[in-house]
Amino acid sequence: MEENRQMAGKQSLLFKNPPYIQTSACIAGKKEGEGPLGHLIEEINEDPMFGMNTWEEAESSLQTLTVNKLLKKANLTADEIRYIFAGDLLGQLIGTTFGIKEFDIPLFGLYGACSTMGESMALASMCVNAGYADRVIALASSHFAGAEKQFRFPLEYGNQRPLSASWTVTGCGSVIIGKEKSLVKIAGITTGKVVDYGVKDSMNMGACMAPAAADLIYANFMDLNVDEKYYDMIITGDLGNIGQTILLELLKDKGFDISKNHMDCGLMIYDESTQDTHAGGSGCGCSAVVLCCYILKQLEKKRWNRVLFIPTGAMLSPVSFNEGKSVPGVAHGIILESV
Repeated sequence: MEENRQMAGKQSLLFKNPPYIQTSACIAGKKEGEGPLGHLIEEINEDPMFGMNTWEEAESSLQTLTVNKLLKKANLTADEIRYIFAGDLLGQLIGTTFGIKEFDIPLFGLYGACSTMGESMALASMCVNAGYADRVIALASSHFAGAEKQFRFPLEYGNQRPLSASWTVTGCGSVIIGKEKSLVKIAGITTGKVVDYGVKDSMNMGACMAPAAADLIYANFMDLNVDEKYYDMIITGDLGNIGQTILLELLKDKGFDISKNHMDCGLMIYDESTQDTHAGGSGCGCSAVVLCCYILKQLEKKRWNRVLFIPTGAMLSPVSFNEGKSVPGVAHGIILESV
């Protein structure tokens, strides 16, 4: 029964051998570089095509560039990475498939919509904690134009965006998770459920994802027998201003007030007053970039000691939306601690 001691409650794990985030790297596009966190993003690429011919190839190139930067920072070769856990928003994960194939690293391709960075980090940390690997990569990416083309309208259409719509981040964030001690460890995880409140407005991702985020946070509190004061910050992925309002109200109904220590990556990466991104940022790359350029840095400098990082995703496809289905949400929680 020794292995069971790592299970906490119904949905969480507290690692007996916590893995560490050893290195991080992120690259983003021009618009992200013009936002409040632009000066912290390691590399800004002014070319939205990333030197390629299609939007999909551009996202693959973004992943390739980011993994190269990550390995260079870590002074490692691809051969020294056991597995890579990665995903994107494109159909059949073509951004990832073509983006990381040159590294010849065994791949777990993941789809959790905009929650993918949380899913990849959770599975990667479980793998290292269990002793199945010494070091692995977790990453996620998105591209504004590729996401618009697949889920909404091609840019050439020139459609008007409702104020509830979010702006997909062009960016990729990646981390190496391993056994070697560093300044930030992954103390545990809480795996989210698919939560469906019946929202059918695909232009209002915040409303679709907020119930899943609330469910995840509540499950984490119950599993660990804690409350909002246990964390210096509770940071969701990309709820935006509408989703944040809904999240705070849903948790207040359950008796928790996280308003004083809640942040949302979608509200952090863009300047709402000057960048015309409506509800905020979204996409797999949103939480991944903010994690690498900002959240980890605060933990490394010990400005925060413990963070609940919760990438959030809206689980839809063009097929399900056109068939009149609702848009369920999912969220995955990663407990990050300063060492």
